[in-house]
Amino acid sequence: MRVVIAEDHALLRDGLTRLLEAFDFEVVATVDNGPQLLPTLIEQKPDVAVVDVRLPPTFTDEGLQAAIAARTEVPGLPVLVLSQHVEPLYARELLGDSRGGVGYLLKDRVSNVAQFVDVVHQVAGGGTVMDPEVVARLLDRGGPLDALTVREREVLGEMAAGRSNAAIAGKLFVTEKAVSKHINNIFMKLGLPPSDDDNRRVLAVLAYLNG
Repeated sequence: MRVVIAEDHALLRDGLTRLLEAFDFEVVATVDNGPQLLPTLIEQKPDVAVVDVRLPPTFTDEGLQAAIAARTEVPGLPVLVLSQHVEPLYARELLGDSRGGVGYLLKDRVSNVAQFVDVVHQVAGGGTVMDPEVVARLLDRGGPLDALTVREREVLGEMAAGRSNAAIAGKLFVTEKAVSKHINNIFMKLGLPPSDDDNRRVLAVLAYLNG
């Protein structure tokens, strides 16, 4: 699986490279600034890009903007944002594009190597994985989510974090049957009818992210 890494801190960039290569990823390119990232992603078309939000020269949101622009040029390009910061405006734009996998993790909350590698695989495979803290920052507002109960919002937040029904049940100390009931209620309240073409779970998460 081919990976491009965008990170300006040399030690972290080297550490990510060694870590991913140890798990049989092929790191085809690394960049340390925003202007270099976009052409690299377009040229390499990796299976997944691991991108920091704030890159030189301005250390604002170059990484995220480059990732969004790259997905315009390479539709469906999987992007995993790994950052110390949450940038709500551009994060919602990235996550609102349902083409291809997306993820957003905070660096200081990534403490388990196996889980991180699993997230990279999920995003490369088209999944949506969100750090709960990112979800909280992006979604503390009204909109269609007003119709959800507190428990339904909790379940949807766990879905946004990429957890299965069984994992959600364990986290919230309820049965899987209860989780399934909450998810069905969520689909109904968010106006997501049964469909053979759309992954309603992903659509619900995207509605949550854009609520």
